[in-house]
Amino acid sequence: MEKASRYRFYPTAEQEQILRRTIGCVRLVFNRALAARTEAWYEKQERVDYAQTSTMLTQWKKLDDLQFLNEVSCVPLQQGLRHLQTAFTNFFAGRAKYPNFKKKRSGGSAEFTKSAFRWKDGQVYLAKCSEPLPIKWSRQLPKDCEPSTITVKLEPNGRWFVSLRIDDPSDETLQPVDSAVGLDVGVSSLVTLSTGEKIANPKAFDKHYQKLRKAQKSLSRKQKASRNRDKARLKVARLQAKISDSRKDHLHKLTTRLIRENQTIVVEDLAVKNMVTNPKLSRAISDAAWGELVRQLEYKAKWYGRTLVKIDRWFPSSKRCGHCGHIVDKLPLNVREWDCPNCGTHHDRDINASRNILAVGHTVAVCGANIRPNNHSVKGQLQKPRKGRKQKPKS
Repeated sequence: MEKASRYRFYPTAEQEQILRRTIGCVRLVFNRALAARTEAWYEKQERVDYAQTSTMLTQWKKLDDLQFLNEVSCVPLQQGLRHLQTAFTNFFAGRAKYPNFKKKRSGGSAEFTKSAFRWKDGQVYLAKCSEPLPIKWSRQLPKDCEPSTITVKLEPNGRWFVSLRIDDPSDETLQPVDSAVGLDVGVSSLVTLSTGEKIANPKAFDKHYQKLRKAQKSLSRKQKASRNRDKARLKVARLQAKISDSRKDHLHKLTTRLIRENQTIVVEDLAVKNMVTNPKLSRAISDAAWGELVRQLEYKAKWYGRTLVKIDRWFPSSKRCGHCGHIVDKLPLNVREWDCPNCGTHHDRDINASRNILAVGHTVAVCGANIRPNNHSVKGQLQKPRKGRKQKPKS
């Protein structure tokens, strides 16, 4: 199974200079190729593919003002063009928006394939670097595994990370357990289990909101292209990284616990991208990171031999009585407890929803049913996906 392990490293002054130059060249080549492809479409209605942009790169290296492209490894530059081709493929297939230009303040990354690095004695030697990367090995790679691809990433807050992609032959399947759980995600309680347990939402963004707001106001007042603005931008980036790290740490601990304790996990297939368009709940939903929670459960279930079941998002898990099956017409979000008008059973909204999700998940897992409310149809389901807005080339 292909896996990627991410580590932090602390480059020397020489390595940092080379890596910053490489990332800058990757960004330059990506932006030039994107501008060329956009101009070709606007002016001639022609599509430019990867092979043509690769030929352009060869010509750019011959220009006097772009001679510095020859000072870095050619592999990350070619990989940047391949990533651009993938972005256009996803755009034309309707899976993503039109590619954007890369910005320097966003950090950047460079991908090295096997021809651009050496793996020797458990150390990584990148092209153009004489010394190995001083990686902080928080965990060791599996025995007899060598990375096939290495990605170096510079975050906006100045931290350096390296991702090692490996093909792991080890079997990490856990012992089967006789338990299943349904999950109902929320805002006040991040997850409500069908066992009745409610896991609180840490609300990482709210804890640092005042500091972040103050730092962003300070950044907005700084003069552009000044040293003080760079310092203020770095302060904002560090606060945002702190929020992100706190959120991911909590999600990893939670998903690992759920995978270890349960053989089957049932969740709703929520359209989070559509839900965040609600201006009143968008910040709370984004802070809860429901999409990341399901993503982690999905790949960890594959790693450890568990089963993740997704039920249809239109199933009325909250409005359906778990005792008699009656479905109420309306159930506003501010109603957290309700009584069934048919059988009189008192329900906690979240616990009832999680138990309904678990019950339906068993049905989906056994017979592969697609659970929807009675007489429900999705409007526009077969319509063509919207095309993203193209970004005009820089003048």
